Amino acid sequence: MARIVSLGSALQDIFLIDHDDLVARPIDKGPIYGDILVGSKVDIDKIAYEIGGGGLNSAITFARHGHEAIFMGNIAHDPAGEAIISILDKENIDSSYINFLNKKSTGTSIILLDERSGERTILTYRGASAQFGEFNEQDLDLIQPDWLYTTSLKGDFDTLKRFFKKSKDANIKIMFNPGSKEIEEHKNLISLLKYVDVLNLNQSEARQIVPGVNLSELISHLRNYCPTVIITAGPMGGIASNKDETYRFGIYEDKKIKDATGAGDAFGSGFLAHLASGKSFKESLIFASANSTSVITKIGASKGILSGKEQLHLMPIQKI
Repeated sequence: MARIVSLGSALQDIFLIDHDDLVARPIDKGPIYGDILVGSKVDIDKIAYEIGGGGLNSAITFARHGHEAIFMGNIAHDPAGEAIISILDKENIDSSYINFLNKKSTGTSIILLDERSGERTILTYRGASAQFGEFNEQDLDLIQPDWLYTTSLKGDFDTLKRFFKKSKDANIKIMFNPGSKEIEEHKNLISLLKYVDVLNLNQSEARQIVPGVNLSELISHLRNYCPTVIITAGPMGGIASNKDETYRFGIYEDKKIKDATGAGDAFGSGFLAHLASGKSFKESLIFASANSTSVITKIGASKGILSGKEQLHLMPIQKI
């Protein structure tokens, strides 16, 4: 098994679940979620307290797979932070590199979820998870991981560069799943890709970084910057390429979406969890798709995360 550091955010997710008040309705500029009048009082059917954040979600995938998972993220000494520490302990994830910030609260998301359609609107207070400059890349010398898995650092390119450069100097492999803040500054993002071993994006994000319309064009351009690239395209599946193989894949199963929160994290971390276990490129893509599919059938980003011991069935995947 591998030692994997997850660098990213950790939040408490509070789900407000309803079947009739939180329904999307169309207007001129796009759908409005929730037909709720200002000043009204709305009865919610259910409430659920979960945890989330790209760094935390990925660490859970690695730990359940049997890897030695280390989480790096910021939280606070508050009830939400205590809930996150409790989950880390339960999942056997090393939390000794967490920073506790005194002047911020732990990041929290309020998720308004339509139980019938799976549609959701997320209200997020980033809090402690909005900054990452306190982390010291020299800690990687103490941890000596095999992989650094990094999700969005909210556009903190200084911290990304410090950790990526240190990882390359120490022969630590890097998988990167950037977020919107990194995508917005695509020139800075491209300058980091020389350090990255595996890049994971969705189709919309890829189009903001390189020219191209279809998946084949996008991945061809991105392979000029990074040896292994995965581009997902929602219900259309995706495409993945490394120096030896290129695969076009569909979805693992056509399941009713209960909650899509964490689906992207489940795909990316699922791929690395399987790859770091010695599985093939193709097998890792299949597990990534299965992990993502499982997550959307549960409320919360972590309940559906697989362990890697499940018996998986065939899915649409073709070498091209």
